[in-house]
Amino acid sequence: MNDITAEMIERGRGKDPRVAVERRRRSAKVRAAREKLTTSDTGHRGCDVGLLRAYASARIHSAVPATALIAMVAALTRYWMEGEVDIIWTVLAFSSLLLCYGLAKKLERLSDDEINVVGWRSKFVAAEFLHGLVWAAMALLLLQASDPNAKAFVTAMLMLAAAFNTMVTATIPFAVYATITPISLAIVACLRIDGVEDTSLSLLALVGAAQVFFVVLAKRFHHVTRESLFFRIEKDDLIGELEQAKANSDEARRRAEEANLAKSRFLATMSHELRTPLNAILGFSEVLKNELFGVHAVAAYKDYSNDIHCSGQHLLMLINEILDLSRVEAGRYELKEESVSLAGVIEDCRHLLTIRAQKRGIEMIEVKEPDLPRIWADERAVRQIMLNLLTNAIKFTPQGGQVTLKIGWTSAGGQYVAIKDTGPGIPEEEIAVVMSSFGRGTLAQKNAEEGTGLGLPIVKGLVDLHGGMFKLKSRVREGTEAIVVFPPERVMNALPKFEEEDEAPHYISVDRRRNAAA
Repeated sequence: MNDITAEMIERGRGKDPRVAVERRRRSAKVRAAREKLTTSDTGHRGCDVGLLRAYASARIHSAVPATALIAMVAALTRYWMEGEVDIIWTVLAFSSLLLCYGLAKKLERLSDDEINVVGWRSKFVAAEFLHGLVWAAMALLLLQASDPNAKAFVTAMLMLAAAFNTMVTATIPFAVYATITPISLAIVACLRIDGVEDTSLSLLALVGAAQVFFVVLAKRFHHVTRESLFFRIEKDDLIGELEQAKANSDEARRRAEEANLAKSRFLATMSHELRTPLNAILGFSEVLKNELFGVHAVAAYKDYSNDIHCSGQHLLMLINEILDLSRVEAGRYELKEESVSLAGVIEDCRHLLTIRAQKRGIEMIEVKEPDLPRIWADERAVRQIMLNLLTNAIKFTPQGGQVTLKIGWTSAGGQYVAIKDTGPGIPEEEIAVVMSSFGRGTLAQKNAEEGTGLGLPIVKGLVDLHGGMFKLKSRVREGTEAIVVFPPERVMNALPKFEEEDEAPHYISVDRRRNAAA
């Protein structure tokens, strides 16, 4: 008993699940509030950081095409710009592109916790706006050229730059507007530079529709990217929760194993430490009760020894029931299955308890279907089931009542036993209580002799081991009915008899073959 400590028992109990649920709920509320305070776009910091990283990745991977586009435009504009102007624009274009690229690389090196979403979004929007202004400056510089082809070239290059930058900055909507606004204004200025009468309204409408299309496409790409990030974050959160749940289950299993070990040691110690003196108590009290060595000088001593013997038997029964229930709950109750006659077991149990029923004036009625086949079960377990149920029925039935036993077929082909009494019954809300370990109903405590409250849990455990079903039906002041159902798989169908006329030729032919072989 020294191996079992209070600490082990306390650890085996685990934490209150209601406290854990309340703690998780408060944590989720605090996390949601923090997310709303630290973000300004999607309402989820992880998603906003993911969108910023998506922009940075797109800007970094598009550096080579963007450089090629600037170099191509710089080479082609040499036909209309003077050398110094073209070089200045090229330097500005590369500088603004390098600024965007540098910010993206810097963000890529930061961890998620170090990123200020609002601050970095503002930096990217400002850099993209500056980059768009550089492209718009190209249009203003080329419009000074006298060659009419310069306007067509400017329009085409600005449209290409707008499409390219829109796709790169699609994950940040404000950056899309920042880069496309100066370019769009430059295109409109280029188309209207010679006056309204010389401007092609159809080309202006086409350019406007193209810009709207770019914006809509960028918004759609932003929506798709955001949804994919949300799904990824939810998946990561789910994986994290599963890992946490697995860790909690491992911890709970460890505590359960410790508690089970403590319980097993306690039961083993109780079985040994209590049974040893209890056997002596029962033996000597029986000797005193039966006055084997002579009549007691005081008559009250015989009554005292009888009380000691009854109390010892009650304690022994309690120990045995606790051990049986522990074995059933631990899955260590091994069934010794054999062919059992259910009607025969019921008859034996009824005969065993007849005297107890007669003392209380209780009539026992047995109704059974004829020619019931045997079942494949543990006879000791079936006998214990029936004794427990019959004992309860007799115990809770008042003087002059009756107990009815029914044995028959189920609709599925199994066999059932129903034991119904005319006792006080059990309120519906207390059925779960009486089915639990050490649980006893209020009416039972008032109207019946004291019990351990382990009979019905043991019955249910033994029935479950047989793959059957145990049901308790009761109505107050009408009685209780306990139903035990054994599944069809345990019913042993009778085998067909061998016909003697078919057996004789078989053995004769075998003998003939043996003689022929000899």
